[in-house]
Amino acid sequence: MTDLRASDLRASLHGLWLPLITPFRDGELDEASLRRLVRHYAALSVNGLVLAATTGESLTLASQETQRLVTAVRDEAEGKLPTCLGLSGSNTRALLETLEQTAAWPIDYYLISCPYYSRPSQHGLVQHFRALADRAAHPVLLYNIPYRTGVNLGNETMLQLAGHPNIVGLKDCCADRNESLDLLRRRPESFAVLTGEDAQYYEALIDGADGGIIASAHIETETFALIRNLVAAGEHEAALSHWRSVADLTRLLFAEPSPAPIKYWLWRTGLIESAEMRLPMTEVSAELAARLDREIERRVRL
Repeated sequence: MTDLRASDLRASLHGLWLPLITPFRDGELDEASLRRLVRHYAALSVNGLVLAATTGESLTLASQETQRLVTAVRDEAEGKLPTCLGLSGSNTRALLETLEQTAAWPIDYYLISCPYYSRPSQHGLVQHFRALADRAAHPVLLYNIPYRTGVNLGNETMLQLAGHPNIVGLKDCCADRNESLDLLRRRPESFAVLTGEDAQYYEALIDGADGGIIASAHIETETFALIRNLVAAGEHEAALSHWRSVADLTRLLFAEPSPAPIKYWLWRTGLIESAEMRLPMTEVSAELAARLDREIERRVRL
């Protein structure tokens, strides 16, 4: 794969994107494991990486750690995979400062969630995201996840924002299929929609989503990629057959707060050195660890 050019960026917003976990060891960023992960997934059918987002435990990372993370990933990927940096916050002014601080970082997009806890109006959301998009040095994907933030980015608001030249798409976790369907029908052709709901991945693709940002795809990556490709080719029955082979996996990997189950799996299969989490997140329970071990063993035997 050749290095990405600016003209290729919008075209890259499809297929399977991986919200990469952030490996820790003894309380520190585990750069060796991080680089191992990047090499592993760069060799698979992954269309891009999302860094320092929810699955990457962004709220526990210091700014210097995030910069190390981004730099190591881009260095290891050698420009072959587009990368998206997750940002969140309820202080527009502080986020504008973060955009300035990260403008020269080796990333291709920002993924910016709705402000959390403060629950602004739809007008406030428009003003917030327009201010950020005006300042951002890289294209912006919106992130709508109302069950975490407490506010839903409605479709009328979304369509207003989709007209901004620096807002290029959405990670959709609205958890309302009718709302998602309405957006998919009405969105501009150049506005990408990627589902972030692992358990609804197949349904979202059938409904017309361009792909997904899927944490469960740390495991069985090629199957998740194949499902999207089969749907895009109109082979829905084949896609459904493959989806049935991983649908239960998505539920298992979210049986306790993510990304703890994913980290445990990656540790047990040798991709990272530790399943360590940072408080307030904790590692999986003994009960879930036993379930994960059984599923790992079962899939190894397949």
